[in-house]
Amino acid sequence: MQPALGPLPEAWRAAEVIPLWTGAMPESGFKAHPVPADSPGTFLRNIETPAMRLFRPARPNGAAVLVIPGGAYDFISILNEGVSVAENLTAKGYTVFVLTYRLPGEGWSHRADVPLQDAQRALRTIRAKAADFGLQQGRFAVLGFSAGGHLAATLATDFGQEVYTARDATDRLDARPDAVGLIYPVITAKPPFTHGLSAERLLGTRPTPEAIARRSPADRVTTATPPTFLVHSLDDGAVPVENSLLMLEALRAAKRPVEAHFFEEGGHGYGLGAPEASTGHWIDSFDLWLQRVFATPPAPVSDRD
Repeated sequence: MQPALGPLPEAWRAAEVIPLWTGAMPESGFKAHPVPADSPGTFLRNIETPAMRLFRPARPNGAAVLVIPGGAYDFISILNEGVSVAENLTAKGYTVFVLTYRLPGEGWSHRADVPLQDAQRALRTIRAKAADFGLQQGRFAVLGFSAGGHLAATLATDFGQEVYTARDATDRLDARPDAVGLIYPVITAKPPFTHGLSAERLLGTRPTPEAIARRSPADRVTTATPPTFLVHSLDDGAVPVENSLLMLEALRAAKRPVEAHFFEEGGHGYGLGAPEASTGHWIDSFDLWLQRVFATPPAPVSDRD
């Protein structure tokens, strides 16, 4: 069960803000929507200007993690899947960027492309500014939760999809992550295993079969998909475990490196998980896995599809 969320934490307000875009956004039509009266302050909505919040470690290890919180593409949960995760990872030496991406149901044209535009631009921005942040090339991971896991998986499979017009040198850089972590992710946009609200917010109420397939990452895994780390609970009542099983099967079929952790219980939306529960230790396994992935030289670009 997701913990109670309060006002914006001080760590979030104090973090450096890194804009993604100069000038106008790709796409138009943004329209602010009323915020439900009972919505916690840490559920962000009405994202007109996407950005990253930067969290720096005291002892950097040269690696970066782009964290993508979830929220059914209806809001962005920046505490349990953002700040808390960033604080844990910075303590391990990672430089962390928490992404606030545009929400597709807030009026944007080409709604199904808007989150991927921001994720691609975020990874390219990190790569472009790596020297400024003290980062080493080849050590850029992305970590996504729930609908943010869908966006992370979409970036991992469709990093090269042209979803916006290049505007500067940053857009000539590779948007492929070097590793990806998917935590209780939405993977398929197809019934019966999709998360209904996430799929509706991303694709609308009557998507075509082509639109559904285009945003179902397990169907788009190739030999270029980066090494992947999966976490899911078998009793997840919001996003069925079949989502991660589909991704696992696709990665194995493509002979891509993958590590998967399935827990008997835990439900959905637990972020770091409770320390006394088995789900409370996945991030330590993720750290060990990343160290192993980053110690392995990447495949040459010519070996990618």
